[in-house]
Amino acid sequence: MKNAELLFLPRHAALRFLPEGPYPRDADSFSWVAIQHGADEQFGSLNVYNFSRKENTTYPLPGRPGFGFATDKGNFVVGCDRTVGIFSPHDSSFRPFLEGIDSHVSGTVINDGLTWNGNLIFGTKDLEFKTKKAGLYFWRGADKKLFQLRDDQVCSNGKCIVSEGEGWIELLDIDSPTRCVMRYKIDLEAGKIVSESIAVDLRQDEAVPDGMTLSLDGKSVIISLYNPNPAEFGRTIQVSLSSGQVEYEWRTPKSPQATCPQWFVFQDELLLIITTAVEHMPSNRQLESNQAGALFAVPFGKIHDRASYDKLTQPFLE
Repeated sequence: MKNAELLFLPRHAALRFLPEGPYPRDADSFSWVAIQHGADEQFGSLNVYNFSRKENTTYPLPGRPGFGFATDKGNFVVGCDRTVGIFSPHDSSFRPFLEGIDSHVSGTVINDGLTWNGNLIFGTKDLEFKTKKAGLYFWRGADKKLFQLRDDQVCSNGKCIVSEGEGWIELLDIDSPTRCVMRYKIDLEAGKIVSESIAVDLRQDEAVPDGMTLSLDGKSVIISLYNPNPAEFGRTIQVSLSSGQVEYEWRTPKSPQATCPQWFVFQDELLLIITTAVEHMPSNRQLESNQAGALFAVPFGKIHDRASYDKLTQPFLE
């Protein structure tokens, strides 16, 4: 076990409410999303933290973002409410290319996602966190076609690809209330799930699995755990995909609701960035958990596997 280091504690409560989705932007900075700016707000923001200057820049968005990934043209692909589009930080424009996500149901918004080879996989969440009606989607960049993979999730969260071949991938996916990491084999041509199994079972843990990424060697998953109960720290764990055993744990002091982990390299030094949230925390507990809503970092020293890092954090091909 090791404590993560405090990296950035936003001054404004709006940015501490629900930070998620850190993702490398360039050599000096990574982005993250403030999903919504308060319990009753229906707007959030894209944020960019610059390591060199130790500064955070906030870009308001026209809704609640579930994910934001840098593109190869200096913009961001953002899933916002029920729309996916390209956000330009240069003029704050938002150009949709997918609209009406989950249009057959009410009360859901886009949540977590991933990008690879110009494609997207993303899910939605039930805003009441109780009904199995949220979707899981695959957008194929080659022909810009959208497929719905599932329509019965509650809160679609962490995602990563563990293997791929000609016309297929194996996706790891978290529907948070199940407390399980599922393994799906997806036929990319047909746009459907062809097999499924439980990859990691966390049903004995009191905390809820949220964001997820792969270890650089691809043998383990790193999962941030959202603990809604009083606790001195939050937990982000590394779990073996072969044994299902927890191999390591990083703690976020005075911030129990860990939301997302992601790798970032700054000046050849490998870091694990962990976001945390204030969401749903009573005011008296916020006094004790006074680093809730902060971003943390775990240093790992000089990176030795740049190729694996680049594969896990590739930009969206705009």
